[in-house]
Amino acid sequence: MGSAAKTTENNSLAAWRARFDQHLKSEKRASQYTMRNYGATLERLDGFLLNYHGDAASLDTLAALETKDIRAFLAQRRNEGLQPQSIKLELSAIKSFFAFLQKRAGVENDAVEIMRGPKAKERLPRPLAAGDADQLLVSAAIVKTSTCKQAWEQARDVALLTLLYGAGLRISEALSLRQAHAPFGETLRITGKGGKMRAVPVIAAARDAVDAYVALCPYGAERDDPLFFSTRGKPLSAAGAQRTMRQLRQGLGLPDSATPHALRHSFATHLLAAGGDLRSIQELLGHSSLAATQRYTKIDAENLLKVFDKAHPRA
Repeated sequence: MGSAAKTTENNSLAAWRARFDQHLKSEKRASQYTMRNYGATLERLDGFLLNYHGDAASLDTLAALETKDIRAFLAQRRNEGLQPQSIKLELSAIKSFFAFLQKRAGVENDAVEIMRGPKAKERLPRPLAAGDADQLLVSAAIVKTSTCKQAWEQARDVALLTLLYGAGLRISEALSLRQAHAPFGETLRITGKGGKMRAVPVIAAARDAVDAYVALCPYGAERDDPLFFSTRGKPLSAAGAQRTMRQLRQGLGLPDSATPHALRHSFATHLLAAGGDLRSIQELLGHSSLAATQRYTKIDAENLLKVFDKAHPRA
Protein backbone atom coordinates (compact mmCIF):
# COMPACT_ATOMS: atom_id res chain seq x y z
CA MET A 1 0.00 0.00 0.00
CA GLY A 2 2.80 2.37 0.96
CA SER A 3 4.72 1.60 -2.24
CA ALA A 4 1.65 2.22 -4.38
CA ALA A 5 0.97 5.51 -2.62
CA LYS A 6 4.56 6.58 -3.20
CA THR A 7 4.36 5.71 -6.90
CA THR A 8 1.13 7.71 -7.25
CA GLU A 9 2.73 10.66 -5.50
CA ASN A 10 5.79 10.54 -7.79
CA ASN A 11 3.53 10.54 -10.86
CA SER A 12 1.40 13.44 -9.66
CA LEU A 13 1.25 16.73 -11.52
CA ALA A 14 2.56 18.47 -8.39
CA ALA A 15 5.69 16.28 -8.34
CA TRP A 16 6.43 16.90 -12.01
CA ARG A 17 5.77 20.61 -11.57
CA ALA A 18 8.65 20.67 -9.08
CA ARG A 19 10.93 18.84 -11.54
CA PHE A 20 9.93 21.21 -14.32
CA ASP A 21 10.73 24.18 -12.09
CA GLN A 22 14.21 22.77 -11.46
CA HIS A 23 14.61 22.16 -15.20
CA LEU A 24 13.78 25.80 -15.96
CA LYS A 25 16.21 27.01 -13.32
CA SER A 26 19.24 24.79 -13.89
CA GLU A 27 19.02 23.84 -17.56
CA LYS A 28 17.05 26.59 -19.28
CA ARG A 29 18.36 29.27 -16.92
CA ALA A 30 14.99 30.96 -17.14
CA SER A 31 14.38 34.28 -15.42
CA GLN A 32 12.64 34.47 -12.06
CA TYR A 33 9.76 36.19 -13.87
CA THR A 34 9.32 33.23 -16.25
CA MET A 35 9.63 30.65 -13.49
CA ARG A 36 7.08 32.46 -11.33
CA ASN A 37 4.56 32.78 -14.17
CA TYR A 38 4.97 29.19 -15.41
CA GLY A 39 4.67 27.89 -11.86
CA ALA A 40 1.50 29.89 -11.23
CA THR A 41 -0.07 28.66 -14.48
CA LEU A 42 0.63 25.00 -13.70
CA GLU A 43 -0.64 25.40 -10.14
CA ARG A 44 -3.89 26.80 -11.53
CA LEU A 45 -4.09 23.95 -14.06
CA ASP A 46 -3.57 21.44 -11.24
CA GLY A 47 -6.42 22.98 -9.24
CA PHE A 48 -8.67 23.12 -12.31
CA LEU A 49 -8.12 19.44 -13.14
CA LEU A 50 -8.83 18.45 -9.54
CA ASN A 51 -12.25 20.11 -9.78
CA TYR A 52 -12.78 19.03 -13.40
CA HIS A 53 -12.09 15.32 -12.87
CA GLY A 54 -12.57 14.99 -9.13
CA ASP A 55 -9.09 13.51 -8.59
CA ALA A 56 -5.58 14.90 -8.30
CA ALA A 57 -3.97 15.00 -11.76
CA SER A 58 -1.36 12.37 -12.59
CA LEU A 59 0.76 11.59 -15.65
CA ASP A 60 -2.05 9.36 -16.91
CA THR A 61 -4.49 12.25 -16.55
CA LEU A 62 -2.19 14.56 -18.51
CA ALA A 63 -1.63 12.01 -21.28
CA ALA A 64 -5.40 11.60 -21.67
CA LEU A 65 -6.24 15.31 -21.80
CA GLU A 66 -8.13 16.41 -24.88
CA THR A 67 -8.23 19.77 -26.61
CA LYS A 68 -11.61 20.49 -25.04
CA ASP A 69 -10.11 20.05 -21.56
CA ILE A 70 -7.41 22.66 -22.12
CA ARG A 71 -9.93 24.95 -23.80
CA ALA A 72 -12.17 24.64 -20.74
CA PHE A 73 -9.27 25.71 -18.53
CA LEU A 74 -8.45 28.69 -20.79
CA ALA A 75 -12.13 29.63 -20.96
CA GLN A 76 -12.22 29.73 -17.17
CA ARG A 77 -9.19 32.01 -17.19
CA ARG A 78 -10.88 34.25 -19.77
CA ASN A 79 -13.99 34.45 -17.59
CA GLU A 80 -11.71 35.55 -14.75
CA GLY A 81 -10.77 38.57 -16.82
CA LEU A 82 -7.60 37.40 -18.55
CA GLN A 83 -6.79 39.18 -21.80
CA PRO A 84 -5.93 37.30 -25.04
CA GLN A 85 -2.19 38.04 -24.77
CA SER A 86 -2.10 36.64 -21.23
CA ILE A 87 -4.09 33.57 -22.30
CA LYS A 88 -1.46 32.92 -24.98
CA LEU A 89 1.19 33.04 -22.26
CA GLU A 90 -0.79 30.55 -20.16
CA LEU A 91 -0.98 28.17 -23.12
CA SER A 92 2.72 28.65 -23.83
CA ALA A 93 3.54 27.61 -20.26
CA ILE A 94 1.37 24.49 -20.57
CA LYS A 95 2.92 23.51 -23.91
CA SER A 96 6.43 23.97 -22.52
CA PHE A 97 5.50 21.73 -19.59
CA PHE A 98 4.14 19.04 -21.89
CA ALA A 99 7.25 19.20 -24.08
CA PHE A 100 9.27 18.60 -20.92
CA LEU A 101 7.02 15.67 -19.93
CA GLN A 102 7.41 14.12 -23.37
CA LYS A 103 11.21 14.08 -23.03
CA ARG A 104 11.44 13.12 -19.37
CA ALA A 105 8.36 10.99 -18.72
CA GLY A 106 7.32 9.75 -22.17
CA VAL A 107 3.97 11.54 -21.97
CA GLU A 108 2.56 11.93 -25.49
CA ASN A 109 -0.29 14.36 -26.04
CA ASP A 110 -0.83 15.67 -29.55
CA ALA A 111 -3.96 17.53 -28.49
CA VAL A 112 -1.91 20.00 -26.45
CA GLU A 113 0.84 20.28 -29.05
CA ILE A 114 -1.49 21.34 -31.88
CA MET A 115 -3.41 23.92 -29.86
CA ARG A 116 -3.16 27.55 -30.88
CA GLY A 117 -3.81 30.51 -28.63
CA PRO A 118 -6.25 33.34 -29.37
CA LYS A 119 -5.16 36.05 -31.75
CA ALA A 120 -4.17 39.12 -29.81
CA LYS A 121 -3.49 42.63 -30.95
CA GLU A 122 0.25 43.16 -31.06
CA ARG A 123 1.44 45.31 -28.18
CA LEU A 124 4.18 47.60 -29.39
CA PRO A 125 6.85 48.88 -27.00
CA ARG A 126 6.14 52.34 -25.59
CA PRO A 127 9.39 54.31 -25.66
CA LEU A 128 9.87 57.85 -24.42
CA ALA A 129 10.33 60.65 -26.91
CA ALA A 130 14.00 61.64 -27.21
CA GLY A 131 13.34 64.97 -25.50
CA ASP A 132 11.49 63.31 -22.62
CA ALA A 133 14.29 60.79 -22.09
CA ASP A 134 16.85 63.60 -21.94
CA GLN A 135 14.69 65.62 -19.57
CA LEU A 136 14.28 62.58 -17.33
CA LEU A 137 18.04 62.23 -16.93
CA VAL A 138 18.46 65.95 -16.33
CA SER A 139 15.70 65.86 -13.72
CA ALA A 140 17.33 62.91 -11.93
CA ALA A 141 20.54 64.94 -11.66
CA ILE A 142 19.11 68.24 -10.44
CA VAL A 143 15.83 67.44 -8.66
CA LYS A 144 15.70 65.54 -5.40
CA THR A 145 13.10 62.85 -5.98
CA SER A 146 12.75 62.36 -2.22
CA THR A 147 13.44 64.69 0.70
CA CYS A 148 15.53 62.02 2.41
CA LYS A 149 17.79 61.13 -0.52
CA GLN A 150 21.48 61.74 -0.05
CA ALA A 151 23.93 62.89 -2.72
CA TRP A 152 25.21 59.36 -3.38
CA GLU A 153 21.66 58.08 -3.89
CA GLN A 154 20.93 60.81 -6.38
CA ALA A 155 24.19 59.98 -8.19
CA ARG A 156 23.11 56.31 -8.20
CA ASP A 157 19.79 57.17 -9.84
CA VAL A 158 21.54 59.20 -12.53
CA ALA A 159 24.05 56.40 -13.17
CA LEU A 160 21.39 53.68 -13.38
CA LEU A 161 19.00 55.58 -15.66
CA THR A 162 21.81 56.78 -17.91
CA LEU A 163 23.03 53.20 -18.23
CA LEU A 164 19.56 51.88 -19.09
CA TYR A 165 19.05 54.51 -21.79
CA GLY A 166 22.65 54.66 -23.00
CA ALA A 167 23.25 50.91 -23.27
CA GLY A 168 19.74 49.48 -23.64
CA LEU A 169 20.09 47.14 -20.68
CA ARG A 170 17.25 45.30 -19.02
CA ILE A 171 16.78 46.47 -15.43
CA SER A 172 17.71 42.97 -14.21
CA GLU A 173 20.96 43.14 -16.21
CA ALA A 174 21.91 46.52 -14.79
CA LEU A 175 21.14 45.45 -11.22
CA SER A 176 23.21 42.26 -11.64
CA LEU A 177 26.41 44.28 -12.23
CA ARG A 178 29.10 43.99 -9.56
CA GLN A 179 31.73 46.36 -8.21
CA ALA A 180 34.32 44.47 -10.28
CA HIS A 181 32.70 45.86 -13.46
CA ALA A 182 33.59 49.45 -12.50
CA PRO A 183 35.15 51.56 -13.82
CA PHE A 184 33.59 50.72 -17.18
CA GLY A 185 35.59 50.47 -20.35
CA GLU A 186 34.18 51.30 -23.77
CA THR A 187 32.32 47.97 -23.81
CA LEU A 188 30.62 45.93 -21.12
CA ARG A 189 30.09 42.16 -21.06
CA ILE A 190 26.47 41.46 -20.12
CA THR A 191 24.86 38.15 -19.23
CA GLY A 192 21.30 38.28 -20.53
CA LYS A 193 18.34 35.91 -20.72
CA GLY A 194 19.24 32.25 -20.87
CA GLY A 195 22.80 33.03 -19.81
CA LYS A 196 23.64 34.49 -23.23
CA MET A 197 26.64 36.81 -23.22
CA ARG A 198 26.88 39.94 -25.30
CA ALA A 199 29.21 42.93 -25.57
CA VAL A 200 27.50 46.31 -25.18
CA PRO A 201 29.17 49.63 -26.00
CA VAL A 202 29.04 52.10 -23.10
CA ILE A 203 28.76 55.79 -23.95
CA ALA A 204 30.96 58.30 -22.16
CA ALA A 205 27.99 59.83 -20.32
CA ALA A 206 27.19 56.46 -18.72
CA ARG A 207 30.83 55.80 -17.81
CA ASP A 208 31.13 59.23 -16.20
CA ALA A 209 27.83 58.85 -14.31
CA VAL A 210 28.87 55.47 -12.89
CA ASP A 211 32.29 56.83 -11.88
CA ALA A 212 30.65 59.75 -10.07
CA TYR A 213 28.28 57.40 -8.24
CA VAL A 214 30.99 54.93 -7.20
CA ALA A 215 33.11 57.79 -5.81
CA LEU A 216 30.22 58.85 -3.53
CA CYS A 217 28.70 55.48 -2.61
CA PRO A 218 29.47 54.46 1.00
CA TYR A 219 29.03 50.76 0.20
CA GLY A 220 30.80 48.22 -2.00
CA ALA A 221 34.16 47.28 -0.50
CA GLU A 222 34.43 43.90 -2.22
CA ARG A 223 34.70 43.14 -5.94
CA ASP A 224 31.72 40.78 -5.78
CA ASP A 225 29.48 43.34 -4.05
CA PRO A 226 26.61 44.73 -6.15
CA LEU A 227 27.27 47.90 -8.08
CA PHE A 228 23.94 49.50 -7.17
CA PHE A 229 22.90 49.72 -3.52
CA SER A 230 19.72 50.68 -1.70
CA THR A 231 19.65 53.29 1.07
CA ARG A 232 20.29 50.62 3.70
CA GLY A 233 23.22 49.05 1.91
CA LYS A 234 21.29 46.17 0.39
CA PRO A 235 21.32 45.34 -3.34
CA LEU A 236 19.05 47.79 -5.14
CA SER A 237 15.84 46.08 -6.25
CA ALA A 238 13.85 46.53 -9.44
CA ALA A 239 11.03 47.89 -7.27
CA GLY A 240 13.39 50.59 -5.98
CA ALA A 241 14.31 51.61 -9.53
CA GLN A 242 10.64 51.65 -10.53
CA ARG A 243 9.83 53.84 -7.54
CA THR A 244 12.46 56.38 -8.61
CA MET A 245 11.05 56.44 -12.15
CA ARG A 246 7.54 56.90 -10.81
CA GLN A 247 8.63 59.94 -8.77
CA LEU A 248 10.50 61.44 -11.71
CA ARG A 249 7.75 60.92 -14.27
CA GLN A 250 5.15 62.43 -11.93
CA GLY A 251 7.30 65.51 -11.54
CA LEU A 252 7.66 65.83 -15.32
CA GLY A 253 4.07 64.91 -16.18
CA LEU A 254 5.10 61.83 -18.18
CA PRO A 255 2.71 58.88 -18.68
CA ASP A 256 2.71 55.72 -16.57
CA SER A 257 4.44 53.93 -19.44
CA ALA A 258 7.66 55.81 -18.52
CA THR A 259 9.22 52.88 -16.66
CA PRO A 260 12.83 51.67 -16.40
CA HIS A 261 12.14 49.21 -19.23
CA ALA A 262 10.81 52.06 -21.38
CA LEU A 263 14.37 53.44 -21.39
CA ARG A 264 15.52 50.23 -23.07
CA HIS A 265 12.73 50.66 -25.64
CA SER A 266 13.83 54.26 -26.09
CA PHE A 267 17.44 53.19 -26.69
CA ALA A 268 16.36 50.84 -29.49
CA THR A 269 13.81 53.17 -31.08
CA HIS A 270 16.06 56.24 -31.11
CA LEU A 271 19.01 54.22 -32.43
CA LEU A 272 16.85 52.87 -35.25
CA ALA A 273 15.53 56.33 -36.07
CA ALA A 274 19.12 57.58 -36.32
CA GLY A 275 19.88 54.98 -38.97
CA GLY A 276 20.99 52.03 -36.84
CA ASP A 277 21.12 48.62 -38.50
CA LEU A 278 18.38 46.24 -37.33
CA ARG A 279 20.74 43.27 -36.93
CA SER A 280 23.16 45.34 -34.90
CA ILE A 281 20.37 46.56 -32.63
CA GLN A 282 19.25 42.95 -32.18
CA GLU A 283 22.73 42.05 -30.95
CA LEU A 284 22.92 45.08 -28.65
CA LEU A 285 19.57 44.20 -27.06
CA GLY A 286 20.37 40.51 -26.77
CA HIS A 287 17.22 39.42 -28.62
CA SER A 288 17.26 35.76 -29.63
CA SER A 289 15.16 36.44 -32.75
CA LEU A 290 15.00 39.31 -35.19
CA ALA A 291 11.21 39.37 -34.89
CA ALA A 292 11.46 40.83 -31.38
CA THR A 293 13.63 43.66 -32.69
CA GLN A 294 11.47 44.29 -35.75
CA ARG A 295 8.71 45.65 -33.50
CA TYR A 296 10.74 48.85 -33.25
CA THR A 297 10.49 49.41 -37.01
CA LYS A 298 6.71 49.64 -36.60
CA ILE A 299 7.11 52.30 -33.93
CA ASP A 300 9.47 54.25 -36.17
CA ALA A 301 7.00 54.00 -39.07
CA GLU A 302 4.20 55.32 -36.85
CA ASN A 303 6.38 58.28 -35.84
CA LEU A 304 7.16 59.05 -39.47
CA LEU A 305 3.46 59.06 -40.30
CA LYS A 306 2.76 61.49 -37.46
CA VAL A 307 5.47 63.83 -38.70
CA PHE A 308 4.09 63.50 -42.24
CA ASP A 309 0.56 64.32 -41.09
CA LYS A 310 1.75 67.42 -39.22
CA ALA A 311 4.20 68.73 -41.79
CA HIS A 312 2.92 67.85 -45.25
CA PRO A 313 0.94 70.72 -46.80
CA ARG A 314 -1.66 68.34 -48.26
CA ALA A 315 -1.82 65.85 -45.39
